[in-house]
Amino acid sequence: MNTADLGLPVEVPSTALFTDQYELTMLRAALEAGTAERRSVFEVFTRRLPNGRRYGVVGGTGRVLDAVENFRFDPPVLAFLRERGIVDEATLEWLAGYRFRGDIWGYPEGEVYFPGSPIMRVEGTFAECVLLETVILSILNHDSAIAAAASRMSAAAGDRPLIEMGARRTHELAAVAASRAAYVGGFATTSDLAAGFRYGIPTVGTSAHAFTLLHDSERDAFQAQVRTLGRGTTLLVDTYDVAEAVRTAVEVAGTELGAVRIDSGDLLLVAHRVRQQLDELGATETKIVVTSDLDEYAIASLAAAPVDAYGVGTQLVTGSGHPTSSMVYKLVARAESTDPQAPLVPVAKKSTGGKTSVGGRKWAARRLDSYGVAEAEVIGTGPVPGELADRQLLVELVKGGEVVAREPLDAARERHTRARAGLPMSATQLSRGEPVLPTEYLHDSSGS
Repeated sequence: MNTADLGLPVEVPSTALFTDQYELTMLRAALEAGTAERRSVFEVFTRRLPNGRRYGVVGGTGRVLDAVENFRFDPPVLAFLRERGIVDEATLEWLAGYRFRGDIWGYPEGEVYFPGSPIMRVEGTFAECVLLETVILSILNHDSAIAAAASRMSAAAGDRPLIEMGARRTHELAAVAASRAAYVGGFATTSDLAAGFRYGIPTVGTSAHAFTLLHDSERDAFQAQVRTLGRGTTLLVDTYDVAEAVRTAVEVAGTELGAVRIDSGDLLLVAHRVRQQLDELGATETKIVVTSDLDEYAIASLAAAPVDAYGVGTQLVTGSGHPTSSMVYKLVARAESTDPQAPLVPVAKKSTGGKTSVGGRKWAARRLDSYGVAEAEVIGTGPVPGELADRQLLVELVKGGEVVAREPLDAARERHTRARAGLPMSATQLSRGEPVLPTEYLHDSSGS
């Protein structure tokens, strides 16, 4: 859900300058060379997953669609380009009328991916496609990294809900995107109101240590919070002495106290002690929320602890050690001429050093074993084998420049739950390992 879904006004700035200068200089040279209008196919993929990761998660597809729709060179943008002398007047005139009128196919948001997966395929003229490289990679690399970290954390948390609370640990705009990606990956709520406003993600939050320190006593702080927010609120109990704070919290709120939050110390030990104390005080329904620089490994270590929810910040919004997905945007096929009917020719980078690519317009499908569990990511060019026809992964996102696959954010979140459940059980192991599915290539001998 976004603000448009909520019936709220939306300011839509141009995304045209979310790009690198060489996209425009390539465009200028291609226009002069007469090759700019050649039909082309670009694909987004990653050559490898982050070290030790078993699968990737597609995040940011919805934001890519918004960015493509709003990629316009308005007068202030054109004036900037003219003042800097970045392109000539002929190119500026071409840019003034720019609208992406091609087609985009891709893995739907929330789907899992593996090395070589054609996560997104952009088709159109070279000129209109090349300009989108940076903005597409910027969104997919960031959001997919966050979604993958969120998925690992939600797998470790099991049925216990996760709260995204990393806004203060990253750029203010990245924080909103991170909250959205975390929701796709399995987080239940966010503390970031901008994310709640823009995407309809449920928001939560009560108080910080500063609120307790503001008052003359911890009791005064708890009383003020309960008077304002009710007995179902969450009281922060580790500003001073945890045991004393828990006792005071129950005295102030009664056994109807909603939850207590622990933000420091040995969380496993403290959680057990707090649970015992709450039960002894009769607050058997009071929940325990833990925060304090958690990651998927810390969450997994608390599986046996009497914890009801986790709040995660820094490690989530930084991708839990992998803040990018290392995706690239490569030309894989182009027409022999500017004739719209000219056949496509596969092209690929063949340099040494591990940065090769596979040419040709690709499809992707996931082969299942006899138990209905995924066993391979199959990628090919040319005809799709009949046994894989109903297992194809790419869906049409943009047709003739028009977005055709916009969906509620909850749809991507639910899709990810299904996709992860369809992988082998070892996919959610936190121990380091290879991708849980091998990537198999089927090449079309005709070369198309």
